[in-house]
Amino acid sequence: MKKRIVLLVMCIGLATGISAQDRGRGRGARGPQEPLNINGNWTGTWSSYNPNQTTAAPNVVCAKLDAKVAKVNDVWEATFEGDCGRPYKYTIKMEGREAGNAVLFKGTVDLGAADGGVYDWIGRATNNEFIGFYTNAFSTGVFSLKKTN
Repeated sequence: MKKRIVLLVMCIGLATGISAQDRGRGRGARGPQEPLNINGNWTGTWSSYNPNQTTAAPNVVCAKLDAKVAKVNDVWEATFEGDCGRPYKYTIKMEGREAGNAVLFKGTVDLGAADGGVYDWIGRATNNEFIGFYTNAFSTGVFSLKKTN
């Protein structure tokens, strides 16, 4: 029973991005934190993978993914653009809520038949890191962005 609880706590920690070091400090022991601000420019990569092949490295779909995030009328919007064999640019509304020093996102967006159709995704953004997981009818993957300003 103890092993199951420890494993569950570790999985929750990984899913929420809490490091072992942070878990050991307890609440309030981290010191003052910067105000949360995810508005601005981001850059990173977009990769796909097969969850049934856990040892296979993700296939980089876009080696360069740029995004601009802004809060407009209490809703976050992100414009993603890059070149994955051809240029693309999508502006999407992102449903999100603040949780601690992060914004947790979820959403569904239809990028059209030529670009994979309907995608479901979840993500987490802090002041300097924006990571998300997506799935559609054809693939599963991740995007990982760092703030550039």
